[in-house]
Amino acid sequence: MASDNSLILRDDRAKKNDPYGELKVFAGRSGTQLGEAICKYLELSLAKSEAVVFSEGNVFVRVLENVRGRDVFIVQGTDHPVNDNFIELLFWIDAFKRASATQVTAVIPYFSYAKGDKKDEPRVSIRARVCADCIEAAGADRVLTMDLHSPQIQGFFKVPVDHLYAMPVLTDYFRSKRIPDLVVAAPDVGFGKQAYKFGEVMDTPVVFGNKTRRGHDERAEMLDIVGNVRGKNVLIVDDFTISGGTLIEMAVGCKQRGAKDIYACVTHGVLAKGTAARLRSSPIKELVLTDTITHRYEPLPENCTVVSVARLFSEAILSIHRRESVSRLFDY
Repeated sequence: MASDNSLILRDDRAKKNDPYGELKVFAGRSGTQLGEAICKYLELSLAKSEAVVFSEGNVFVRVLENVRGRDVFIVQGTDHPVNDNFIELLFWIDAFKRASATQVTAVIPYFSYAKGDKKDEPRVSIRARVCADCIEAAGADRVLTMDLHSPQIQGFFKVPVDHLYAMPVLTDYFRSKRIPDLVVAAPDVGFGKQAYKFGEVMDTPVVFGNKTRRGHDERAEMLDIVGNVRGKNVLIVDDFTISGGTLIEMAVGCKQRGAKDIYACVTHGVLAKGTAARLRSSPIKELVLTDTITHRYEPLPENCTVVSVARLFSEAILSIHRRESVSRLFDY
C-alpha cells in the first residue's frame, strides 16, 4: 500500500516537474472575465486570489495559492477606474515577487496611459513612461500587452515587452462576412501603418482621413479623406475609441463622399458615457470591439459586436512560459 502511494506522489511530481516552474494564471478585478477565457483555452483553472477595497479607498490584494517557484501571469487591465486598476496591478506584482514566484508577467490587455506617450506641450508629463517605471519598480519580469497606442512605448520598459495585435481576430471576423467592394480606412495617418497591414491581409485598398483635435475635449474634426470611397463599402480601423468621435466623423465623411455601408473595428472599446447613443444614431452599420475592456458605463448599442482575443493571449502566455518565440502569432 505504501509503495502504491509513493508511485502516485512521484506521478504527481512528474506532472509538475516543469523546468520553468508550474504555470499559474491569476486575474485582478479588471481582468477576471478575460482571465477566465484565457484559462479555458489553456485548460487551467484561474488561480485563486482576492482583492478588497476598504471604505477609505485603499486596495488590498492577497494571493490564495502557493506561487513559490511558479511562473506567474497576472491579467489586469487599466480601464475604468484607471488609477485604481493600475495601483492594483502594482500591488499584485509586488505580492507575487514577495511570495517567491520564479517569474511574474504583467498581462495588461489595455494599457490606458499609453496615450501619454510624448511631451507635445510645455510642462506636461510623459505618463506612459512614468507607468512603465512603476511596473518595473514593483518587480515585473516582463509585460504582455495588446495594441499599444504607439508601439515605441515598448522602449519605455527595460524588461521585455511582448506586444500583441488584435488584427488577426478582427480580420478573420470581417473576411467571414465577405463584404464586396471593401475599402479599409484609417481615420488618421497615425494608424496608417497598421491600416496598410489590414489592407494587405484583406486584399483591399486603403484610404486615410485627415483629422485634427483643437483641445482636450476628445472631439475630432475630420478635414479631408485621401482616397476614393465612392460606391465602396468602408471598414474604418483604429486601436481604440473613447467618445466614438473619430469613428463617427470618418463615417460621416465617407458617406458624404458617396460610400455605401460603413463598418468599423477597434481593439479597445473604452466608450465613455453617451457614446452608445452616438454610435446608435451614427452611419456605422457595425462596430466590432474586442474583450480587452470589460467595464461599461452603459449597455452596448445594437450595432456593436464583441469578439474575444483570449486565444491570442493564451497562445502568447504558453509561448512565454515554454520560452518559445511569440513571433508566430504575427503570421497573418
